[in-house]
Amino acid sequence: MLPPSNSQDPDFIQCAIAVAAEHMRAKDGGPFGALVVRENQIIATGWNQVTSTNDPTAHAEVMAIRSAAARLRSFVLQGCVLYTSCEPCPMCLGAAYWARVDRIVFAATRTDAAGAGFDDEELYRELALPYASRRLPMQQILRDKAVEILDEWRRMPGRMMY
Repeated sequence: MLPPSNSQDPDFIQCAIAVAAEHMRAKDGGPFGALVVRENQIIATGWNQVTSTNDPTAHAEVMAIRSAAARLRSFVLQGCVLYTSCEPCPMCLGAAYWARVDRIVFAATRTDAAGAGFDDEELYRELALPYASRRLPMQQILRDKAVEILDEWRRMPGRMMY
């Protein structure tokens, strides 16, 4: 069941698009903007800063989520909505899930982004494959040592779950 839409969704999407346009034109990064909104108030904005910061993870959605989490002093963004000028890529979608936002509202689709040279389809296909079949080689080693740390974490009193 879909969460209810908000009558202000178009206004917030327009704002995300405006953030994208402003920073793209200022050559701060690519043509993407995002907002985190709680109770119809903008908590944080983000724009694509990949090229301006040389950070491949500095996508608009990730930047907005980071800013909102810092402002709210919480890594859980329940009660918040992520508005973005374009359908989130797999990394940004993962970040939204980890942040536990209530919903995502987007404007352009990933197909629209592909038409502008931002094609995430390969990533979507790769993630569906077993890791041994992916284009980026992956190798698992020393599993037992890593599992020891996970077991220690599991037994640790007072650990903060996330």
